[in-house]
Amino acid sequence: MIHDPIPRADQPVLPLFDEEALDIADYLKSEPRADDIHTDETRKHGVAALTLGAIGVVYGDIGTSPIYAFREALKATGAVSPGAPEVLGILSLLIWTLILIVTVKYVFVLLRADNRGEGGILALYTLVRLAAGRRSVPVLLLALGGAALFAGDAAITPAISVLSAVEGVGLILPRLSAYVLPVTLGILVALFIVQRRGTASVAALFGPVCVVWFLALGGLGLWHIADGPMVLRAFSPVWGVSFLLHHPGVAFVVLGAVFLAVTGGEALYADLGHFGRKPIMLAWFALVLPALVLNYLGQGAMILSHPERAADSFFAMTSGLGLPILVALATAATVIASQAVITGAFSMARGAIQLGFLPRLRILHTAEGQSGQIYIGAVNWLLLAGVLWLVIAFGSSSALASAYGIAVTGTMVLTTILGTLLLVRSSRLTVPVAGLAVAPILAVELVFLASNLVKFHDGGYVPVIAAFVVGMVMWAWWRGTQAVRARVLKLAVTVPSFVRMMRNSSVNVIPGTAFFLTGDPDIVPSALLHNIKHNRVLHEQTVLLTVETLRVPYATAEERASVEMLGGCFVRLILRFGFMETPNVSRAMAHARAAGLKFDVMASTFFLGRRRAVATGRGWELALDRAYVALSRMAADPTDFYHLPRDRVVELGERVAI
Repeated sequence: MIHDPIPRADQPVLPLFDEEALDIADYLKSEPRADDIHTDETRKHGVAALTLGAIGVVYGDIGTSPIYAFREALKATGAVSPGAPEVLGILSLLIWTLILIVTVKYVFVLLRADNRGEGGILALYTLVRLAAGRRSVPVLLLALGGAALFAGDAAITPAISVLSAVEGVGLILPRLSAYVLPVTLGILVALFIVQRRGTASVAALFGPVCVVWFLALGGLGLWHIADGPMVLRAFSPVWGVSFLLHHPGVAFVVLGAVFLAVTGGEALYADLGHFGRKPIMLAWFALVLPALVLNYLGQGAMILSHPERAADSFFAMTSGLGLPILVALATAATVIASQAVITGAFSMARGAIQLGFLPRLRILHTAEGQSGQIYIGAVNWLLLAGVLWLVIAFGSSSALASAYGIAVTGTMVLTTILGTLLLVRSSRLTVPVAGLAVAPILAVELVFLASNLVKFHDGGYVPVIAAFVVGMVMWAWWRGTQAVRARVLKLAVTVPSFVRMMRNSSVNVIPGTAFFLTGDPDIVPSALLHNIKHNRVLHEQTVLLTVETLRVPYATAEERASVEMLGGCFVRLILRFGFMETPNVSRAMAHARAAGLKFDVMASTFFLGRRRAVATGRGWELALDRAYVALSRMAADPTDFYHLPRDRVVELGERVAI
């Protein structure tokens, strides 16, 4: 096996199609849609069950925004006693942000741009890559930037969500305020420790708990709207525009806080493959959107009647016995929101690994038959370290709010740009029409991004630094794998010429089957060359095995394996996996048998070629090369990663200068 047999981002994957001639519009029509994929599951479990699951997993993050979004936006105005212009103006901005960003962009548009039912920025990148029919470094950088910003979001979300909920304890018993940080840290540590067990055992609770949470949000909001029915005027965008025009000094800062209301909106698209478009849309319109809007309106009405409650407008909506119940419910909801983001980080990391943006990491499946239930230890512990540092360094949810917006807005802007490229490259819309259609949403998001950049020195630098580090790691790995591959190709021997050479060879032929893993099916693996050079033997059946990662989430049974007889004792076997799958060669051998390959497992050996890169560049290139070398040493054992039979693996190594 060469150093990393996963196809690189510049390789033509989806070998069943000719990318240069592929019409992406036809491809999207012919491939299974999100709703088609979930048809059988919907019949089995029902739309109601899937909708319930979507409420818990998809909307857990955005559902916790009322705890701090309105409070922070109101605080940003600087008003000592907020009046109707401030309250109604902010409410109008909140409502229309939910409508434009979440409802229009994600629910109505992006949920339809699925890659065989899968969503998320990496799935969107693969669609753009298919539509372009060639590698585009700028598009690649957009995808890397979006994935990197998501890493910053994944660290901040658990920190701010759990911290904001636990802070409610101080309202119940002020003397317990000193224990907010220790309790928060304890909850977070426990949350990350149980990740290895998987979320299947507690996932059944997510939906019902979040349903109760959203009903509580809507109920509290409806109750307090009676305090000031005039807040219903906030549905008019005039109030929002008027506020921005009459408060130019603080408008930018306020917009940065307003955007906190749509944090978690990216989850609608990222979790598309888990639930399907219909349940996600139904959950949004039937429960989530009404509950959020009612709660924001209720907070606004309460502040108009009781301006002194502006310091903590959410928890001030109830008192007495209701407050401890609300704090407990909020804590449960924030843990669920954190769990959804952590699971998303695992899925994003797996997709990045399969697309060649990260080195191989050990991936554990925590639920039988559910490919989405995975655990990546390296990601889990790095994420925990970042979350704990954020809680300790910032100390409060208000301080963390300044660091939150840049990661979320940046990811959303990049998603919008990639979505626009897809519309243009797939010939669905011309450039002028696409520009006019996307301009309003992109303009709003860019304004939100600019407003959050103002808070760069107040903590906004945190996600930027995190994204830069993660982005450089992915760039160094992608660049290094390209360099290794280019170096190998210069010295490569093609399979057809090698097969001809071996016809009259004097090497000894021994019984059994040898599988030689190679990243390029047209190139002879170095392990085979070294085996012949040093051992002078050739197995009676020599299989050149390539593991390909398709630019679709899941490979079908027909795509899984293909067998080609090359002549003599040589056979080419290609095993294909989707980028959301963990390659399992042992299990895929059943598909190889079905495709016509005959072999005896007990008389088979897997040969792996270990390549050790040696950095030889200069300047910044040397730094990137050294980063790649360091990352390659951290990569998971290929035997474990590809699930090879451990007692039948032979490894041969070589050094490659890059």
